[in-house]
This record gives sequence, structure tokens and C-alpha cells, in this order.
Amino acid sequence: MNRFIVSISEEIEADTAEEAALLMYDSLTNGAAPLAYSVVNSTEITKVTLDRVKADEFAAIDHTADPGNW
Repeated sequence: MNRFIVSISEEIEADTAEEAALLMYDSLTNGAAPLAYSVVNSTEITKVTLDRVKADEFAAIDHTADPGNW
């Protein structure tokens, strides 16, 4: 299985770095999940924008039940 680093970034106006982090946390816990990501593997950086319907459908499946994940 490959390893990836998945990142999101959001421009947030705040007075301090801590406030910006708290505002980001609030948006992640109370709002819809972001759809734009940067994905990095050992050789390249890829920009990915997910389709909301497909992403919600994928998230609804219990992927731990897949024997390939054991």
C-alpha cells in the first residue's frame, strides 16, 4: 500500500495564528468537509477536487470491512 500526505489549505483572516487555527478547526467540525486537497507521494504533488456526491457515497461505506484492509 502506498503512503500519501493529504493537505487542505484555507485562507482565514484572524488576529493571531492561534485564532486562525481555531477558526479552521471550527469550520472542519461544524461545516461541510472541504473538497479541494493537495496529495503528495514520494514523487509528485497532485491537486484533487472531489465530487461531493461521490465523496459522500464513499464516506458512507465501511472500508474496514474490506479484507484488503486487514
